Order: sequence, then structure tokens, then C-alpha cells
Amino acid sequence: MSELQLVKTRIQAGIWEGVLTGGLGTGEPPEILVTHLESPVNTVAVTADTDAPGTWNVKIAIPPELLSDGVQTFLIWDVVDEEKLGSFTIVTGEPLEDDVRGELDLLRSELDMLKRAFRRHCVETT
Repeated sequence: MSELQLVKTRIQAGIWEGVLTGGLGTGEPPEILVTHLESPVNTVAVTADTDAPGTWNVKIAIPPELLSDGVQTFLIWDVVDEEKLGSFTIVTGEPLEDDVRGELDLLRSELDMLKRAFRRHCVETT
């Protein structure tokens, strides 16, 4: 289980922002990966919070080319422990009451992650 904890602070001007705590205590920024439809999003910045040791500011610029009608889910991963730290969903286009598409998209992403982990486990144990 990952020792890292991620808390969203806001989304402003197309940038998701959060605070990351925990980690190895080496002073090096934790390695995180952001994915959208299983593809990496390379607009992530992790910087040390000078006011709070062991705390990191995370900024993820949301690429405009990834936004289209419907639900877009971004997953945030701890690279070392291969665990999901969090996610955020953006819904564009016509809003629907009681929209469960975001939750369904998130469940699909998590199911894909479980399938990959199970396949990796099967390969390692044979």
C-alpha cells in the first residue's frame, strides 16, 4: 500500500492542483503518473512545499486536446507502488441529471488496472 496521500485543492485555469504527503523521506519528489484513457499525461509538476517538509505541490495541466464531449477521467498513480492515488473527472457538453457516466468511466479504468495486475501476477507465478 502506498504511503503517499493526495488531496485535491482546486482546478483553476485548466490546471488541477493538489497536495501530496508521505513518501520515502529522501527529499526527492515522489514519482507520480497521470493517465487518460491509459495514456500518460506529460504535463505533471511535483514541487516541494517550502513551508511544510515532506509535502509536495502537484500541478497537472489539463491538455485541451484531451477534452471533448462526454466524460474524461484522469487517474493519478504512485509509480513506485503502482497504486492509484486519486482521480478527477471532467464532463463537457450537455449536462445530464444524475450523470453516472463519470463513475462508470472510473470503474472501467480501475477494472483495466486490475486486469493488468492479475495478468502480471499470473505471469510471475508460472
